[in-house]
Amino acid sequence: MVMGVLDSAERLGFDPDRLAIAEDVLTTHVQDGTMPGAVGLVLRRDGTVAQWAAGCHTYAMGAPAVRADHLFDLASVTKVVATVTLCMVFEAAGRLDLEAPVVEHVPAFVGPGKAGVTAQHLLAHCSGLPAHVHLYKEYGSREAILEAVCRLDLESEPGTHTVYSDMGFLVLGMLLESVGGDRLDRLAGHWVLDRLGMANTMFCPGASLKDRIVPTEHDHVWRGRLVHGEVHDENAACMGGVASHAGLFAPAADLGRFLQVWLGEGTLDGHPIFPAKSVRKFIERVPLVPGSTWALGWDTVLSGGSTTGRYFSERSFGSLGFTGTSVWADPERDLGVVLLTNRVHPTRDNWGIRKLRPAFHDAISEALGE
Repeated sequence: MVMGVLDSAERLGFDPDRLAIAEDVLTTHVQDGTMPGAVGLVLRRDGTVAQWAAGCHTYAMGAPAVRADHLFDLASVTKVVATVTLCMVFEAAGRLDLEAPVVEHVPAFVGPGKAGVTAQHLLAHCSGLPAHVHLYKEYGSREAILEAVCRLDLESEPGTHTVYSDMGFLVLGMLLESVGGDRLDRLAGHWVLDRLGMANTMFCPGASLKDRIVPTEHDHVWRGRLVHGEVHDENAACMGGVASHAGLFAPAADLGRFLQVWLGEGTLDGHPIFPAKSVRKFIERVPLVPGSTWALGWDTVLSGGSTTGRYFSERSFGSLGFTGTSVWADPERDLGVVLLTNRVHPTRDNWGIRKLRPAFHDAISEALGE
C-alpha cells in the first residue's frame, strides 16, 4: 500500500488519523478479493487532501504494484467526463438546444416517437431507448453500430420512464459530433481535457503506456484474452475504442481536477473555465420523471444512498463505471472522491464493489471535522 495523506489535510478540514481508515478499507478489500488493485483520491475545491494506491494489476505472481499515477479504464465515467461536459460546453455557447429534437442533428434517428426525443431526455436517461444492446455481436464497425442504434425502437414515450441507457448516450455522441464538426475524442480533447490540464486522460492509449494501464477482465467469451490497454466495453471496442458511453482511460489525479472544476462551479486553479450557471444547471435533478435521481448526465443521491454511504447530501452528484470506477462530489461539504478499481478482474461476476464504495465514502466522510 502507498499512503498519501498530505500535509494540507488538516488545513482543509480533515482529521489525518481518522482519514487513514479509508486506507484500511482499500487494503481490506484488496485482501478479500474485491479487486486486485485500486487508487483512491480525496479532494476539496482548493486541492487534493489524500491519495492512496493499493494492490497489484492482477492476481498473478509478480504482477506490478498499482501506483497512484496508473491509468484505469473509466467505463461509464466516460459519460460525464467527455459527453456530458461537451453538452454543457456547447449548450453554454448557444450551439446546442437541449430541448430541441435530436433528429435535427442526427437525421438517421427516426421512427415512432423519436421526433419527441431531445438531448435533455438522453442526458436524463428518459428517452425511451433501451438500456444496453449487445450490438457488437452483430455489427463489426463504428459506423454499423451507430446506424443500428438509430434504428432501435423506443420502449416508452420520451420523458415518462427512467432507464439508464448506453444506447441513449451513443445517440448523444452522434449529436455532439454533428454540432462540433469533429470526432468525439478530438472534441473532448480540445474542449475538456486540454482546458482542464487532464494530460493523461485519453481514448485509445498507445502501446507505450501499457505498463501504466491496469488490466480489466480475462475475456474468455469474445476476445479470448486478457483485456489490457484496450476498452473493456464490447460495443466501444467494436467502435475502435472511441465512444460516448465508454472508452476513456485516466489516472486519479486527472479526475480530481475534473471534480474540482465542477465543485468550483466552473473555476479551476483560480481561473474560470466553464460558466457557473451552466455547471449549476447540469448538476440539478431534471424534473421530468417523478422519483428520478438523474440530473443532466450526472446521477444524484437520496440521503443514505447505498453507493455514497450515509453522509453525502442530496445535492451530491456522481457517476459509476462498470469496471469499478466512480467519481462523487458533495458541494454542500466541499468534498470530492475518486475511486478507481479493476473489480472486473479476473471476471465481471465479482460484486464486492457494492460494499467497498459506501464503506470508502463513509470512512472519508467521518474524517471531516464537522
